[in-house]
Amino acid sequence: MDPWLLGIILLGAMLLFLALGVPVAFTLGGLSLAIGYFVWGGTGGFYAVTLGSLGKISEFTLTAIPLFLLMAAVLQFSGLADDMYEMVYRWMGSIKGGLAIGSIIISAIFAAMVGISTVATATLGLTALPSMIKRGYNKKLAAGAICAGGALGIIIPPSVIMIIYASEAEVSAGQMFFGGIVPGVLMALIYIIYIAVRCARNPADGPPIPPEERFNLAQKLESLRAVALPILIIFLVLGVIYLGLATPTEAAAIGLVGSLVCALTKRQLTLGNLKKMFVMGVGVNAMVFWIIIGAVAYSRLVTMSGTGEWFSSLVTGLEVNRWLVLLGMQAVFFVLGMLLDPAGIILITGPFFLPVITALGFDPLWYGILFVINMNMAYLTPPFGFNLFVIKGVAASELTIGDIYKAVWPFVGLQAIALLLVVIFPRLVTWLPGLMIK
Repeated sequence: MDPWLLGIILLGAMLLFLALGVPVAFTLGGLSLAIGYFVWGGTGGFYAVTLGSLGKISEFTLTAIPLFLLMAAVLQFSGLADDMYEMVYRWMGSIKGGLAIGSIIISAIFAAMVGISTVATATLGLTALPSMIKRGYNKKLAAGAICAGGALGIIIPPSVIMIIYASEAEVSAGQMFFGGIVPGVLMALIYIIYIAVRCARNPADGPPIPPEERFNLAQKLESLRAVALPILIIFLVLGVIYLGLATPTEAAAIGLVGSLVCALTKRQLTLGNLKKMFVMGVGVNAMVFWIIIGAVAYSRLVTMSGTGEWFSSLVTGLEVNRWLVLLGMQAVFFVLGMLLDPAGIILITGPFFLPVITALGFDPLWYGILFVINMNMAYLTPPFGFNLFVIKGVAASELTIGDIYKAVWPFVGLQAIALLLVVIFPRLVTWLPGLMIK
């Protein structure tokens, strides 16, 4: 079968089944088996597809994913967010918009520990959102700050999405982690500046807490204990990778032990909490790996059939500037991000886009961070942005889905600004990885 015809069949069938509501993992896996049967003439196609998936999920790099996911579950049920929010309340409550700014800071700290976006979104949705609404904050600003702050979990390392991309693009996961630090911090700063300016211009959006509720210096300093262990875990996990003392997988194990110690010191390692931690960790891990299995099968079919190579030749043969091609890819990511899971997006588009990126002379590490920033946007963009449903689930009485949709668009625009800055200044990504011990 001609590669161009197979490409049309693969993309068309995928879009059809996704539109019918078939889960991503089973759409991709089922199509790969069915089409592989005809492409390779019989049951040999089944073996080619399934063995490819088995080989991918057995890679050492991907074993970091269940460790980071379990670490995220431990931290979610450790009560850490409550203590951190209390610290923010004491230090920043007297500032206009201070509680929303503090929510961004807490989200950034959580992002540097857990690798996924849902932990900060869910925990702050339960703690910070009711507190801000009670104190007169604009509920759309509060919800938008929590959703956007939670999405930092995939750009500030460690990041599960970065691990998946690194495995697909065959780049260093450790370098991906350090490539995301400056863009992630930059994005958090952009959010903070936006909230501060908005609340300075319209104090009703984020009023300061009244004088009688404010704390003295001793009380503020006492609250800093809440961030001591989290900061230690962050430096431990990233430090051993940076110094070349451990792989991302080994660092994930170190982080998991640190998170358990954190929960233990807070007396949260009860039998009930342990059950919740394992249920969340195993459940999310199963979902992620089913998507990886299906998407890898799909990408293997695209690669081995020559469809990906044909697409690369087609694009690179066009008489257009390579930056326009890159811009078109970002637009595709933005649209797909409204509909699909980020892990599925990179594994679906990887066989088509990665050969093009290499042929056009772009750095795959830098391109990977552009992809992750796009996936940051995907967590917020309606109709299926994941963080939108998380915040709705934990704050059903305070917000309608319409409120949430309106709340996130200003932050999507801020994410687009961060994406543009990284495109214009690639050194924002490549500087720190260049300093790492190889």
